[in-house]
Amino acid sequence: MNRSHDHEMAVTLTQGDRSRRAFVATLRSHVLQRMAGELRQHFEGTVGPEHAKSGAPLETPEAIHEAMKVEFPFKAYSSVRTAAQEMVFDVVSDAVDRELEMLNEKAAQPAKTGTLRLDPSLQLPKSVTGIDVHLSPGSYHVEHAEADVSAGAVYDNSIDVFAFGQFGKQHNDIGSTLSNYLRLKFPDFTPASILDCGCTIGHNTLPWAETYPDAEITAIDVAAPVLRYAHARAESMGVAAHFKQMDATSMAFGDEQFDVVFSSMFMHELPLKHLHQYLKEAFRVLKPGGILWQMELPPMNAMPNYENFCMNWDTYYNNEPYYGTFRRQDYQQLLIDAGFSADQFVEATMPRYTFIGEEAFGEAIEDGNTFDTLTGRMDPKGTRWYGFGAWKR
Repeated sequence: MNRSHDHEMAVTLTQGDRSRRAFVATLRSHVLQRMAGELRQHFEGTVGPEHAKSGAPLETPEAIHEAMKVEFPFKAYSSVRTAAQEMVFDVVSDAVDRELEMLNEKAAQPAKTGTLRLDPSLQLPKSVTGIDVHLSPGSYHVEHAEADVSAGAVYDNSIDVFAFGQFGKQHNDIGSTLSNYLRLKFPDFTPASILDCGCTIGHNTLPWAETYPDAEITAIDVAAPVLRYAHARAESMGVAAHFKQMDATSMAFGDEQFDVVFSSMFMHELPLKHLHQYLKEAFRVLKPGGILWQMELPPMNAMPNYENFCMNWDTYYNNEPYYGTFRRQDYQQLLIDAGFSADQFVEATMPRYTFIGEEAFGEAIEDGNTFDTLTGRMDPKGTRWYGFGAWKR
């Protein structure tokens, strides 16, 4: 028997737990590597040429989807991928359920370094409550006991299985990569206050405290169970962070309060109306000289059509209905509409900092941006994350 993670909110795993998790992680990797590769071969060797020959070439990701969804290889790929996604949550829930009472008790212990502020009166948006996001039963807001942390524990335990190790040992590579990009690219920028929006369990929040140890770290989310877990996880790791239950589209912060407003894989979960509201709020709470810095999926206009077709799978089959709409936007224009200046726009593709180390990372970010099959997608061969944002002047 061993523990699932190297912090005090970890659950103890049996041999059966480990075996089931390993199977599903391997299945996920097989789907996203082998089956996805064979699907591409089917498109490039059969479906694409047949449509081109008939005088109806597939020139948009939507057209590719319409043509591919009736093909057996795509049906097989989608069926196995959907089943594997559902299995992710199933295989981690047993261990969480066994130790839930203990986890809830640990999370209720007095704070030593950071803080937790919940708002029971907060009305959760329908985009959260109306669907099981990512096919996760109950999504991330449903509570099963008083002062419940189960949604956070399931999320933390599911990441290794879902990402088959591609987010790093502490699931923190996105936060480490985005924060160290700023540190190395803009060495004179020394933020004193950093805000993470849509933080879930704070796995990409805490790296900011390591990158900028003198900064005050605040993180918000609408879901109480993940915030309780995030706070307890941070406390057990000895990292001071302030977690608050709050809607990022209507923040209860004063104007010009933060030097950095950050999020990771958050914006594509918002309806377009809420996306605009969030960006306006981010502009409002940023100090002059601060930066909005978002890790996200690359925009459609930067990627080849087939890559867009692959990325947009989640829009149709993974309960992420706003995913495709977001990626069709002009990201720079989104920020201009929120109040940022066009000449302050920043974007970058970055290798994974915790996987390659600082020297190789520093060299890579000097080489410019690359948009290809490794951009924004989990791949053991060398994923590159995409970030964009703007300075507030």
